[in-house]
Amino acid sequence: MALGSSAPEILLSCIETIGGLGNCPGELGASTIVGSAAFNLLVISGVSIYAVSEENDEAEDRDDDCPKGVKKINDMGVFAITCSSSLWAYIWLFICVSDSEIRPWEGWVTLLQFFVLVGFA
Repeated sequence: MALGSSAPEILLSCIETIGGLGNCPGELGASTIVGSAAFNLLVISGVSIYAVSEENDEAEDRDDDCPKGVKKINDMGVFAITCSSSLWAYIWLFICVSDSEIRPWEGWVTLLQFFVLVGFA
């Protein structure tokens, strides 16, 4: 869901970056990525939580220990990694842009963190 809703913004950001190499970067890239990430984290999660109700909880393999309409997180490790990674991403973004300049090493560290997250996931 997140990749599907973010793919257009990522593609626009890549096109703008490649088209403006050597020039002052535009605001489209960072704005769309941060906005898309916030949308994915907050709105999609909120709608998914709101969609759970007693009426649509008729799965055959449902956990009988939980009341109808209540969903239980069975694997808190995945939830904790997602939560802490999302929080760290916004902190790291603030660290990188706090001096109004992105240095190449910050870009490389950001890329490295992606692979670390994939390894943890």
